[in-house]
Amino acid sequence: MALKLTTRRRVAALLTVLALAGLATTALAQRRRGGLGGPSRPMPVRSNTPYDGRFTFVRVTYETAPGGFWWRGQPAWSHGYPIAEQNLMKIMNEVSYLGAREDEINTLAVDDPEISKYPVAYVIEVSWWQMTDREANALRAYIQKGGFVIVDDFKATGDFGSPGWEVFEANMRRVFPAARFLEMAPSHPVFHSFFEIETLAGFPQAYNAGPAVFRGMFQDNDPSKRLQMIVNYNTDISQFWEWSGRGFRPFDETNEAYKLGVNYLIYGLTH
Repeated sequence: MALKLTTRRRVAALLTVLALAGLATTALAQRRRGGLGGPSRPMPVRSNTPYDGRFTFVRVTYETAPGGFWWRGQPAWSHGYPIAEQNLMKIMNEVSYLGAREDEINTLAVDDPEISKYPVAYVIEVSWWQMTDREANALRAYIQKGGFVIVDDFKATGDFGSPGWEVFEANMRRVFPAARFLEMAPSHPVFHSFFEIETLAGFPQAYNAGPAVFRGMFQDNDPSKRLQMIVNYNTDISQFWEWSGRGFRPFDETNEAYKLGVNYLIYGLTH
């Protein structure tokens, strides 16, 4: 895959300009969805774009546990959809030759056979995921075949009523009984696959209290082998992507969140 890398300063400026350019579209979409304080309504799910080899962002859907419908009555898996990933795809296409679809965002359950066509899968709010045995088996197969999973918007215990880490870990034991999640070191290649992210300390937070925690699941629990899943715990990186056209967060923090998202995708596509 050929990538176009500009200077760090130019890229940072570009991220800000692109984010601002999405203001009108983002604001209109938010009004259609009721805005931050709008009434509860069912989550509109768009039709999936048929696979044709072009990179398409995939968000994982799942059965949401009771208590996970606190954001305007919508299921936990859907928060920020599809604005967050649409904005990220615009950034990807500006800083690389990936040629990703920008507006077409697919949503798939992990036990949908179609998911095997996509190398990267994104899932959020996993403490409310009521994982079935079929999903556990399918997720195992997806990862063993080379799929890379990004876990984001993962709240700590008690935050917005979240059950926290334990529910997710129990589910993952059903996927890989021996799996361990290790603290990520900033020297790991995932943080240097495109942009150079030198430190994870003090990473920008949208609304979570305390530091963001980055954990990884590796093949054979060996950090020298392939990273199979990256987990953003006690943070919500996608919130910066979603709000980048609304002026809710400082530009510098939004740029850092975009850099992290770009790195994750590049790593998943090249490992």
